[in-house]
Amino acid sequence: MDVIVIGGGVGGLGAALALSKGGHRITIVERDATPLPADPNGAFEWDRRGAPQVRHSHAFLARLRNQLRDRHPEVLAALFDAGATEMDFIEMLPEGMDRTRQPGDEDLVALACRRTTFEWVLRRAVLDDDHVRLRDGAAVVGLLGDAAGASVPARVQGVVLDDGTEIRGDLIVAANGRRSSIPAMVEPLGVRITETSEETGIIYFSRFFTLVDGADWPVQNGPIGGDLGYLKYGVFQGDNRTFSITLAVRTDDAAMRSRVLDPALFLETAAQLPATATYLDGRAEPITGVEVMAKLLNRRRRFTTDDGELLVDGFVAVGDAHTCTNPLYGRGCSLAMVQGQLLADALAEHPDDRREAITAYEAASAREVLPWYRAAVAQDAASRADAAASSSEPSGLDGDATPERPSDGGRSSGLDGEDMRALLRDGLMPAMRVDPVVIRAFLRMFNLLEPPDSLLTNWDVIGRVMQAYQDREQRPPEPELGPGRDAMLSELG
Repeated sequence: MDVIVIGGGVGGLGAALALSKGGHRITIVERDATPLPADPNGAFEWDRRGAPQVRHSHAFLARLRNQLRDRHPEVLAALFDAGATEMDFIEMLPEGMDRTRQPGDEDLVALACRRTTFEWVLRRAVLDDDHVRLRDGAAVVGLLGDAAGASVPARVQGVVLDDGTEIRGDLIVAANGRRSSIPAMVEPLGVRITETSEETGIIYFSRFFTLVDGADWPVQNGPIGGDLGYLKYGVFQGDNRTFSITLAVRTDDAAMRSRVLDPALFLETAAQLPATATYLDGRAEPITGVEVMAKLLNRRRRFTTDDGELLVDGFVAVGDAHTCTNPLYGRGCSLAMVQGQLLADALAEHPDDRREAITAYEAASAREVLPWYRAAVAQDAASRADAAASSSEPSGLDGDATPERPSDGGRSSGLDGEDMRALLRDGLMPAMRVDPVVIRAFLRMFNLLEPPDSLLTNWDVIGRVMQAYQDREQRPPEPELGPGRDAMLSELG
């Protein structure tokens, strides 16, 4: 099958990687003229205007790492050769917790890597395959095909480039990111793709650093991120002795926005936060200014009817072009790679029926990706409600995102919003610091190995969390994760 992939970022490259191994012939059309840099540090300076998020913090979660381990071990080896390292979550369990290996622990390993390094390695691996060719510096401006009929979906058969070139293909894969205009692309064929989107309510700021000569990583004894209500933050280790710090504030908080945008005040802010302060004690120096990411949303596009019938044949989307979630939660690259593999698997299962393969792919995406969209929407809504109720009660975690709330706000558990918030703060978080069963369950959910509601459907975990909650009066106060907003603004001046 001749496949045209629109977009040469992680989603497009991941789809090309999986599809080429199925014997398909791939043409990647990338809008940016992006010659391959010589090495990972050169890739960090890559001109990727079509992907403004490349110099922000990224998480490459265990599900992605395991997919590479099991399906594409040569890519995983190339990442290690390029300086990426593994993050074994069992080795990182809190001090004093039993680290005896249990079945499944071998899967709780993520990757420490910059987005630019990951994309650089992935492109090299994809272009090493004779089934793949790249046409960069070219933009897709239209689709070729037949309009929808009374009982048949529209059929896409190729693309039109900005120089007038037409490229025909059996399948078009849109992997052109969260800013893609897919509904407008298919509308001339009589197809109406519906979108559902919600603003996240945040804007975030990232800055990259490198360890100075002779310095080592700080000992990680507590959370790597937290949520202070008015400020969310996290630190992310990268490849080749680099790391990044991301600070996220509410879109309506002009005072905090103006301060963290200033490079000096960004450092002063991070120095007030226990999780990031140890990285800024003289062991590192910045290698970028403050990068800004705004207009963040959760968005779902529907390519089938309510009955599961295809709206368009010969055309699919992957990654953020299909479903995008709040990037603060670090799931984008992992879910994009998952979708690329789901597409390749669907085509392998239905080699003689493209429409059936696309239908199977959409069903698989609904199982594997849609729950994370719904979780992000619920999580953002709960976060906004928490911030509105109080900006002085911080909550933290051994990760960079809070656990999922049920989409009904807690009604399925018999808890209202405030009760759920208290249970998470005074039950789940403390239990994760001392109970290996609870933290393993959280880590499996956090790394996309279990569904987002898995903590709320595991009765053993629920019992342990409730016990921790009932013991809240007998515990010493939880460690502070940072100052309140007024104190922070006073410190920053």
